[in-house]
Amino acid sequence: MSKEYKSRSERRNAENARDEAYEDTLAATNASTTKPKQKRKVWRWVLIVLAILALIVAGVGGVLYAKSKNAADNSYKAADMKKARDVDQVLKEGKPFSILLMGTDTGELGRDYKGRTDSMMVVTINPKDRKTTIMSIPRDTLVSVPGYENQFPQKINAAYELGSSATSIKTVQDWLNVPIDYYALVNMGGLEKVVNQLDGITVKSPLTFEFNPDTAHADPGNLYSFKEGSSTFTHTGEDGKTETFDKMDGKAALAFSRMRYADPKGDYGRQERQRMVMEGILEKIKKDPTRVLSSGFIEEVGKSTQTDLTFGNVMTIGRKYLPAASEIKSDHIQGDGYMLDSGSTEVVYRDEQQRATDVLRKSLGLDAKTTGNLYGGEVSDDVLAANGVPNLTESSEKQTNSAMIEQSDQGDDESATDDLYGGE
Repeated sequence: MSKEYKSRSERRNAENARDEAYEDTLAATNASTTKPKQKRKVWRWVLIVLAILALIVAGVGGVLYAKSKNAADNSYKAADMKKARDVDQVLKEGKPFSILLMGTDTGELGRDYKGRTDSMMVVTINPKDRKTTIMSIPRDTLVSVPGYENQFPQKINAAYELGSSATSIKTVQDWLNVPIDYYALVNMGGLEKVVNQLDGITVKSPLTFEFNPDTAHADPGNLYSFKEGSSTFTHTGEDGKTETFDKMDGKAALAFSRMRYADPKGDYGRQERQRMVMEGILEKIKKDPTRVLSSGFIEEVGKSTQTDLTFGNVMTIGRKYLPAASEIKSDHIQGDGYMLDSGSTEVVYRDEQQRATDVLRKSLGLDAKTTGNLYGGEVSDDVLAANGVPNLTESSEKQTNSAMIEQSDQGDDESATDDLYGGE
């Protein structure tokens, strides 16, 4: 059975309480061990930067070329699945393509690239329209993972844990009816080093707040204090000494982007700050593009990335797709909160599912089509009823509250056909 929240404030309070309990448990665990303190890293903007880097890395030569190729080769891992279309031909012809970007905290605590993905985005890169579109998918989105339907209900962030990149790609394709050409998995542990490689970034805070990344509260010892409308902030260490800064290093950027439940906008407020950090990174790159071509920067990115983009693919992107960096459009899929026996989840209604499909297919230059299966993989109405979540008919009758959705261009009003990935 499930509980559908009566209001966004009720859902936000429930989510904040859940997150606060999680952070308290994490802080207590950190306090009882001599190992370095681990942080919960949910930084969608790392993924965005990765997409932009693919557009910028071009024209390298000599030793830098060798280092770049070595980093790319070390990061490469095939998806081990037949793609929905001929992706090599897509790049060869310079057509828009898509990347499923996933963020995880794997690579820490002795783990390899396995576990649930904290963040998922579909990024489309369109050089003709000179635009890159980034569609965020809530990590708690309710799905039936293809091939694992008997384990319904699942959250979409479990797809990678159940079957690695191929399963994540198939889940998103079946759910949104959008071809996924490539994937990239980012280990969040490398983000701090990337920001430091850029020698810091400048960001104005949208609100006043204090945050200790070790405790996830406004506690002394490692306290950052940010002020609304200002890029200046302070840090007070364990010795009680307070220092003032006007530029964020990696640690400060993480603290700024992590805080959630003290934000009146909840997770949407956190996403806003993450985007602001991303914009700060991109601004720094625009001022000095050669910085990201340094061997140190490329090697740091390579250590934290797994992808089925080959070095040749990246070089092709650099030659043909640079105009797509002219405009970066962010969007996100909006779900409604349900409390299931298995925990809280986000149920995306049919209208919002279709909206996301329209945006992504248009950004890829594809014909408008009906969105995919309601929950990705097949699941019976009886199973849905037993879990207290809407079936196709019920979901189609519900209307997503669009007040908090970042509206983007809608897909062309064309008739749906049976061809899954039609269009040019």
